Amino acid sequence: QVQLAESGGGLVQAGGSLRLSCAASGRTFSSYPMGWFRQPPGKGREFVAAISWSGGTTLYAESVKGRFTISRDNEKNYLFLQMNSLKPEDTASYYCAADRTMSLPLRSDQGYYTYWGRGTRVTVST
Repeated sequence: QVQLAESGGGLVQAGGSLRLSCAASGRTFSSYPMGWFRQPPGKGREFVAAISWSGGTTLYAESVKGRFTISRDNEKNYLFLQMNSLKPEDTASYYCAADRTMSLPLRSDQGYYTYWGRGTRVTVST
């Protein structure tokens, strides 16, 4: 089992950057492919990015490709999301999650993700 806690959200102007962190408890963190999802105000939760156990394989939503970078530190049990060139449409609550299948390929369907954090809010102003 993995417990997850996001941090790093806040208010930023369009064009700015933020780095989200997800702290994981449990010795099995490195066994899980991990993902970031987000839920804009009044909308459903959507996929942002995913990363394999080793960090060698990544997957991004088209809307964030080239602007966001997902990474992980398995020694310290952390998942990260570096967000650059932020846009107002990136405003959302961001969640980290662990893929219960513990296998590739990386998945964008949130139904495969069992363990979730409580989220951190990101607001991008114009």
